[in-house]
Amino acid sequence: MNKPAAQSATASAVRPDKEYGESLQFASVLVIDDEPGMRNFLTKILEPRVKRIEQARSTEQASAILDQSHFDLVILDNIMPKKTGLQWLEEQRQVGLFADAIMITAYADLDTAIQALRTGVADFVLKPFRANQILNAVARALDRKFLRRENFLLKHELTGGSTRGPGRLLGYSPAIQAVRDTLGKVAPTPTPVLFTGASGTGKEVAARTLHGLSDRADKPFVAVNCATISPDHIAEELFGVIEGQAHRKDGLFLHADGGTLFLDEVALLPDQVQAALLRVLEDHRIRPLGAEREIPLNLRFFFATNANLKDEVAEGRFRADLYHRINVVQVQMPNLCDRQEDIVELASLFMSESSETLGLPALDLNEEVLLKLSRYNWPGNVRELRNLIERSVILGAFPEEFDGRGAVTGAQAIETLELVEQRHILNVLDACGGNRAEAARRLGVSRKTIDRKCAAWVG
Repeated sequence: MNKPAAQSATASAVRPDKEYGESLQFASVLVIDDEPGMRNFLTKILEPRVKRIEQARSTEQASAILDQSHFDLVILDNIMPKKTGLQWLEEQRQVGLFADAIMITAYADLDTAIQALRTGVADFVLKPFRANQILNAVARALDRKFLRRENFLLKHELTGGSTRGPGRLLGYSPAIQAVRDTLGKVAPTPTPVLFTGASGTGKEVAARTLHGLSDRADKPFVAVNCATISPDHIAEELFGVIEGQAHRKDGLFLHADGGTLFLDEVALLPDQVQAALLRVLEDHRIRPLGAEREIPLNLRFFFATNANLKDEVAEGRFRADLYHRINVVQVQMPNLCDRQEDIVELASLFMSESSETLGLPALDLNEEVLLKLSRYNWPGNVRELRNLIERSVILGAFPEEFDGRGAVTGAQAIETLELVEQRHILNVLDACGGNRAEAARRLGVSRKTIDRKCAAWVG
């Protein structure tokens, strides 16, 4: 085994880090080799470039380390005492090793190569090798791994019915400002958050906003709508599955590792998944289906429901212990009729997005249209407003009850005076960023008058 030959490379032989891409800086790597010189050489090359690196001098020590930590990549020598690296890798795949692997070896015959492919080896590095060769192999393996992850999450988002785009919490009404203040307070913590409220109130948008405010903002945000996954398959989708060494599927927990997992419609989880989820929240570890090893996770959880979970607990449909575990911080999303001041901003955004996405001309959101939108009760909340705007862009006109093109004559003149008053108050509110107290001061009326007028328009 010509291991010292690899160690002849010096730091000067290493090219600038930017040439190896950005994947290395986010990766965790485990180096397994019985030769101290080789372990130290690989560690010296990789330690300044990766997020975390650990060493194992034997397959037994490596197994113990993997019981405690999860790694993105394993670099192992094939020829080691007791068993080869490939034999150990085969065993680990069957008990639950999800990391990619790079094999370093001086002997790469066809049989070894075929066996390596079957056990999921991402690359071979033949001895003797230089520093840039191992760095290139590591970069390629990590690029492929993170690209698979990104593709999977993109496909999941496109097919899962989650909110389009990153989403942001819009509006300056007191109700939405209270939500925004709560998110700001809870953002720096690892605490689970439960978003409640009627359907269409923007629970996922608020969750994405909170993720963006947290220290995990550059990590994945994975949204899962529990209502869209069959109860028979949701455990496999969340936890992943191992069926021998030939079939291995990473679950959404593992794809979200390091970031945030958002479980929408959490009240619909089957009983057995509720029990497994409770254990994940308590131990921060998962056991994929068919695996013998638990995998440690670094994950923050957000939950959402439009059901009354207390009632679900009382009826025996939701575990009481899980309810108390996820209900540490609860964020109640207001109905759109309770944040009427935000309709102008929301309608303008949805009109711009719909026009751009559909390639169709935007409709005129004139004052009369906006006033009529503000007077509607919106039982479907923000989602109903978005759908109305999109449908109107497609059809080229607002529905009759929201259309603002008709002239006002005769008996309608009385309504016009009311509309003029509403228009003026709404314009002042908009200029004040939704601050009702400031709007009342500018208009020379009491705050109660503004509150009464707004309540009457949405009543």
